[in-house]
Amino acid sequence: MLPTHTSRVGKVLRGQVRGRASRSWQGILCAEKSTLGCLVVLFLVIFFGSVYLYNPATLSGFGVGGPESGDEEHRHKGVLVEPGPPEELPPVAAGGAFVAGDEERQPAAPAAAPPPPPPPPPPPVNTGVDVARRDKVKEMMKHAWDGYAKHAWGHNEVRPISLSFHDNLFGKMMGATVVDSLSTLLVMGMRTEYEAATEWVTKSLSFDVFADVSVFETTIRMLGGLLSAYALSGDRVHLTKATDVANRLLPAFDSPHGLPYAMVNLKTGSKRNWPWSSSSSIAAEFGTLKLEFDYLSDLTGNPVYREKIERIYTLLDSLDKPLGGLYPVYINTQTGKWGQTHVTLGALGDSFYEYLLKAWVMSGKTESRWRRLYDDTADQVLARMVVKSTPSQLTYIAEYRGNHLDHKMDHLACFAGGMFALGAADSRDPARHFEVGAELTHTCHVGYSMQPTGICPEVMRFAPGRDISGMRQNERYYILRPETVESYFYLWRLTHDQKYRDWGWEVVEALEKHCRQPGGYSGLRDVTQDPPRPDDVQQSFFLAETLKYLFLLFSDDHTVSLDDYVFNTEAHPLPIKTRRDSDGLRKVI
Repeated sequence: MLPTHTSRVGKVLRGQVRGRASRSWQGILCAEKSTLGCLVVLFLVIFFGSVYLYNPATLSGFGVGGPESGDEEHRHKGVLVEPGPPEELPPVAAGGAFVAGDEERQPAAPAAAPPPPPPPPPPPVNTGVDVARRDKVKEMMKHAWDGYAKHAWGHNEVRPISLSFHDNLFGKMMGATVVDSLSTLLVMGMRTEYEAATEWVTKSLSFDVFADVSVFETTIRMLGGLLSAYALSGDRVHLTKATDVANRLLPAFDSPHGLPYAMVNLKTGSKRNWPWSSSSSIAAEFGTLKLEFDYLSDLTGNPVYREKIERIYTLLDSLDKPLGGLYPVYINTQTGKWGQTHVTLGALGDSFYEYLLKAWVMSGKTESRWRRLYDDTADQVLARMVVKSTPSQLTYIAEYRGNHLDHKMDHLACFAGGMFALGAADSRDPARHFEVGAELTHTCHVGYSMQPTGICPEVMRFAPGRDISGMRQNERYYILRPETVESYFYLWRLTHDQKYRDWGWEVVEALEKHCRQPGGYSGLRDVTQDPPRPDDVQQSFFLAETLKYLFLLFSDDHTVSLDDYVFNTEAHPLPIKTRRDSDGLRKVI
């Protein structure tokens, strides 16, 4: 009978026979009519029921204190009670057993499951050399250089399809590709090619020619290229030639307010502005001379070069700026007054803003004037000219014309992603500046990836609800420009985010597919066509800038470190003032 009794007690404890509990107990006790029989039965039931009830395994089997109990509200200290208001739960051990002598303690939580193993660490970012990609870019430089050396040696540029030369850039002043390539050959370790170029500079480069040349282009390519080659190599012939060409540019500064004319004749010193500029000097031209002229003064000890530039910024400081700290692209060379209110970080304005920041960097971040000028204008660009497209929210820099925004962004303005990122850390709003720099770089990447050629056009136009659209026929060309890969380089050095290297490699693949020719690399007439038509010109800045930035993108951070050098707008590295040796150099060989 015991199993029957205990099973019924178990059911009562589980609340399964509550409605019949009174009759069941009466039946058990009164089954025998004698008093003695009833007492014996009652004694057996109480004895065995108590043993069974207080067996922890039994309680666990009933679900008392365990996680699957269905009637926890009907237990109190192990004694059956009628249903009532919820009361404090009895203390139980982790496995559900009663803990004697610890009635006042709260119930212990069930044993916690072991924590999941941590996710595997992400693969380490390769902040060193991407050897295969870097070496591919070096091979591209070798192909571009060999094409020039074979088919246009001593001339300004090569025509890589017709295998001839292109001299429109500087007229009778020759050797633009030689000089523009010097620093790239040094950075890439192409010693044989560098020595051949230096021999040509020594024997054949002459500035004593009757040629009207752009003061701006001659400064950034020829003067900048020669100064960089001297800084990186110590070969004094480059400083000698740099001093010669700078002296021939000085007559251009002979104006009432020291603003340089756009062009100067290297032999006679006569000067003039561009016919289309309404007798005005242009911001991107007079504002992109400081790095080169300052460094030449430091190397030679002759202050005249620095003084010419200082006079320009003294004038600019004295003028009211339309739209806060923004600078219009035209200023009258004779009166020193602003021309029409056209503000842009594209053509005619771009490197003016770049050099405000880089003048501060080149000083070793000691000349606060340049930081203030940059911050004032950068903040105004962010407030007035940075716009987001719809529907994709692409960040771009529009242009001011008069009192309205022109929603276009030149490929030239793609340098600004790197500029904002480089200047972010010491700005008035570092997070905002860096965010805009990264977003602008992303937009320029989209400008490449959306085209069938994988190459961005000269101009991107933005329209409400259509993002980048509506390019004009004469804006679809590509002339091997470097500005987007320049920003990839800066963003990579500052973040080590692999996507910037991957985006750069996409550019390499597009160049190889669409621009590579038997005698070098050609620009494209229309990037929206596949296959595109080439323009048969290998620009000298392709070797100076585009290939150098791609090479550095896949190199380690110590190769032309941003702690040691600042790049002029033609990507020629010049040593930061506080990082130079006693001769004013910082050699790579």
